[in-house]
Amino acid sequence: MHPLFLAVPGALTTVGLIAYGAAHPRAQLFGKTICRTSSARKLAITFDDGPNPTITPRLLDLLDRYNAKATFFLIGRYVRECPDLIQETVARGHLVGNHTETHPNLFRRTQREIRIELRLCHDAISNALGSPPKWFRPPFGMRNPWVIPAARELGYGTVMWTLIPGDWQEKPVEWLIPRMQPIADHAQRGLGSGSKAEGAPTGDILCLHDGAHREMNGDRSRTLAALEYWLPRWRDLGLEFVTIEKAVSALAA
Repeated sequence: MHPLFLAVPGALTTVGLIAYGAAHPRAQLFGKTICRTSSARKLAITFDDGPNPTITPRLLDLLDRYNAKATFFLIGRYVRECPDLIQETVARGHLVGNHTETHPNLFRRTQREIRIELRLCHDAISNALGSPPKWFRPPFGMRNPWVIPAARELGYGTVMWTLIPGDWQEKPVEWLIPRMQPIADHAQRGLGSGSKAEGAPTGDILCLHDGAHREMNGDRSRTLAALEYWLPRWRDLGLEFVTIEKAVSALAA
């Protein structure tokens, strides 16, 4: 039995609360996370499970075409295999973050195991870039009471999302494209209400994948195709594609 359950009552409501805190992207039960941008105009596109030599270079070229900056949450064991790709990603103006060493479900891990997973990835990125990352995303979005404190020990902010359309699933791009429609819907509503006013709506953090956690060089061509469709449309709506660091900064004047 997971040690977390040894200290809580067996009531159904408690189990439900734990499940919510562990899995819901906007839950703050186990510690503060970032789950929206500071302005309806700002869209933070994020990618998990890379680097991926098959897809990431093509993705970087696509992002360049639309002057889109993004944040890449990296798996440590892949970072060690292609540090040059990490350096290229940062050189093009993107941010990188910690996505653990091996991509386990951290809800099932002990405090010591969580620290090891984060530290190994932290060291891999630091060695590749000469400086440590500042951002962390838990694999599968899963947290327990020790995950966010372990991230804070390394100086990280923990980043979740507002939309995760499921681009890792083996389904055609025609299935994926409509699942990214909420970004456009939110932008139209948010920007229409006046994003510079006090109490203005916040914006979206989109979670996509440029890699596959089970193996390097996973096929993420459907993600590329869906972004080919959406990037010009989101741009035409007035969205600005920003890194997490800029996404959480104060509203632009």
